[in-house]
Amino acid sequence: MASGVRPLDKVLAGVTKELGLDRQQTHLEILKVWNGVLDPNVVAHARPTGLRQGTLFVTVDNHVWMAEIVRYRRREILERLQHSFGPDLIRRVSFQVG
Repeated sequence: MASGVRPLDKVLAGVTKELGLDRQQTHLEILKVWNGVLDPNVVAHARPTGLRQGTLFVTVDNHVWMAEIVRYRRREILERLQHSFGPDLIRRVSFQVG
């Protein structure tokens, strides 16, 4: 290959990463799985808001649902997400009221 010429897939991967599109794509995939595999009651009251270093951050709409999710559904949510994405992308889920 000529000097300074890079394969198109390498260029596109760099541009995608630089624009943050890879993060947006991951977030969209998480939302799709979240909406598809979790109990509709959970989906109605909680939504993923970020992913950082293996921790998925989830905002819950009130304290009652926060207690319900943390006490009874945290493990199920993590297991379902890990089943869909593997154990490395999402290693922990952190909930907050917001």
